Amino acid sequence: MSEPIPHAHTTTTTENGSFCIARCACGWYGPARRARARAREDAAAHLVATGDGTAHPGRPSV
Repeated sequence: MSEPIPHAHTTTTTENGSFCIARCACGWYGPARRARARAREDAAAHLVATGDGTAHPGRPSV
């Protein structure tokens, strides 16, 4: 039998009222932010920390 493919780190942002939250397919989620840009920065930092994707802290790929 073949081994399962590990989760890819795919980030998204969702809005809940006045707040925006970055989430990842791996189960990670960032803190609630009032600024969408800060939530995107959280997501980009997560991708950099996991070594997945080509995200750069100054230029989020979300």
